[in-house]
Amino acid sequence: MNLSTPAANQPVFNERGLMDATIPSEADIQRSMLQPAGQDFAAWLESRVARFASRRYDWDALKFQADFDPRYRRAQMRYVGTGGTGVASDNNTVPSAHFTFSTMVIPAGHIGPSHIHYDVEEVFFVMRGRMKIVCEKDGQRWESLLNERDLISVPPGVYREEINVGDEDALMCVMLGTPKPITPTYPPGSDLARIKRELGR
Repeated sequence: MNLSTPAANQPVFNERGLMDATIPSEADIQRSMLQPAGQDFAAWLESRVARFASRRYDWDALKFQADFDPRYRRAQMRYVGTGGTGVASDNNTVPSAHFTFSTMVIPAGHIGPSHIHYDVEEVFFVMRGRMKIVCEKDGQRWESLLNERDLISVPPGVYREEINVGDEDALMCVMLGTPKPITPTYPPGSDLARIKRELGR
């Protein structure tokens, strides 16, 4: 076994405790949150507002999954940062400093396929509908139903899958605890792991 290659579910950390060395230092993050020199207070605060009226559901953020299996079709609406879908940038969001925040629409019977974030926890908060959450790590499996206003925080290094088991579209808030999550990966042997992903939209 190659010791430089981590085993499945094993996080790899750099000197800051993260997998991605491109994440700015905490001092740089704090500076980025200060009012820019020359910008008035009202303009600064308005730049930190993401209004529902100016959002749109992005059905293409995970289109590569839906193209493979129509049950994977779902939409992201971004508010803080771009989340973990692989969207490179979105100038219509509040800049992300410590976490990302978006909502996700999952049609009835549709699935957020099993994936893993090694670098960050992921929080799902069900606003509408009924979601079955399946988590796996090191051969162990756990599942639970989440109803409206239920929440789960999935730790890094745990595979997670979300299934809309209701009869209507489900709506979830999704938060990732880093400003720019590493794009998630799929279980070994998963067909999605072999699909070329288009990034940088």
